[in-house]
Amino acid sequence: MERQDIGSLGEILAQKYLKKKGYRIIETNYRCPMGEIDIVALHKKCLVLVEVRTKTSPEYGSPEESITSTKALHMERAAEYYRQAHPKAPVDWRIDLIAIEMDNAGNLMRLEQIESALEE
Repeated sequence: MERQDIGSLGEILAQKYLKKKGYRIIETNYRCPMGEIDIVALHKKCLVLVEVRTKTSPEYGSPEESITSTKALHMERAAEYYRQAHPKAPVDWRIDLIAIEMDNAGNLMRLEQIESALEE
């Protein structure tokens, strides 16, 4: 599978996972001058901005380890931009990470949601 296909499949799996957990998907692949937010969702009264990281090999680390300080900064800035552009969005918000590992054939091996991922 191509890298872009793996990423797209990961985002689809993440959306299905979130929906099963009661999240309402507002939009996907939100782009702004500060970066991109893979999934924007509502859960209860909280705005949840989700970064999806999908990997097929541990060669360069886990999906969680692929969040560099630069990527984290872009995620925070994109979240702030989104919140300013959507003033009616809930006041409570967080940035989550969904880490996905698949084998080379595209079979799901692991999917884990890390809530408030940038606070750790």
